[in-house]
Amino acid sequence: MKNTALTHIHEQLGAKMVPFAGYNMPVQYEGVNAEHETVRNGVGVFDVSHMGEFLLTGPKALDLIQKISSNDASTLTVGRAQYSCMPDANGGIVDDLIIYKIKDEQYLLVVNASNIEKDWNWITSHNDMGVEMRDLSEDYSLLAIQGPKAVEAMQSLTSVDLSQIKYYHFEEADFAGIEHVIISATGYTGSGGFEIYCKNSEVEQVWNKVFEAGAEFGIKPIGLAARDTLRLEMGFCLYGNDIDDTTSPLEAGLGWITKFTKDFINSDNLKKQKEEGITKRLVGFELLERGIPRHDYEIVDTNGNVIGRVTSGTQSPSLGKAIGLGYVPKELATEGSEIYIRIRNKDIKAQVVKLPFYKK
Repeated sequence: MKNTALTHIHEQLGAKMVPFAGYNMPVQYEGVNAEHETVRNGVGVFDVSHMGEFLLTGPKALDLIQKISSNDASTLTVGRAQYSCMPDANGGIVDDLIIYKIKDEQYLLVVNASNIEKDWNWITSHNDMGVEMRDLSEDYSLLAIQGPKAVEAMQSLTSVDLSQIKYYHFEEADFAGIEHVIISATGYTGSGGFEIYCKNSEVEQVWNKVFEAGAEFGIKPIGLAARDTLRLEMGFCLYGNDIDDTTSPLEAGLGWITKFTKDFINSDNLKKQKEEGITKRLVGFELLERGIPRHDYEIVDTNGNVIGRVTSGTQSPSLGKAIGLGYVPKELATEGSEIYIRIRNKDIKAQVVKLPFYKK
């Protein structure tokens, strides 16, 4: 089991630690609902240093990225980031990722912790262009400082005007007394804030200064459990649950990051799927009766026929109702469609709703 550079701090703070993607990670501190509300209404900090970072450099770096990813990275300028996915040869998804354009001919790819080795091998197997690849995952830490008070709470730590960094833009700047930190207006919560990339040797200083600066704003450490409820309220996909090598980007509602203005791995087949139409679709639903949907619960129709499975589900702390994601036949994917979730042999009525569940 690997530790992050901050594991000892989480343990000192009394976090409940769990194995996650090969890492010893804090799942919660004071409780999921309280931590969730801290991020929705104030500011909280996640240690997400388990995520993977690959640096791709060279004249053909963009060509390689265009080949392996579904979105069009040619639209990126220095200081911008892009959400994308890597399709596999069979119509599924290798992983979803964020692509940062650091400078001309240099890009940072941020991938899911559980897929670091798989992604590295996949990209390497398609690198017949001489692109220099470096796996920085073991050397870099990542803090997600999230919530509506994040800008105000963190402004004293940097000379950059944080309010001017737009969504999916970033600055390489000073932060918490460290030079050349990536301050990125990305996140997985839907409540605004930043992700801070720095070296492992620097992250403890950054963590301490973040909590000093944020003290008057009620800043708190937040665990992975609240990260999951926050992202689910936004309808954001989690790899291994809502998307994997059996789901296509179009079925997962990721058509907006699947650009057929270029060729990429399996683009011809995905284009054909788009033209012919998908047969199943990832939808958001809310329960109309008591119960909590969980990963892998069966989704059934009015006649009790199994038509799909829940991919993610929870009791939404912000909305006070049970919500979930799951794949259903296309004809039931429209807003208002009636479906049922089988919970302990009982079919609980639900309806398909428009995402995100949580609207600011």
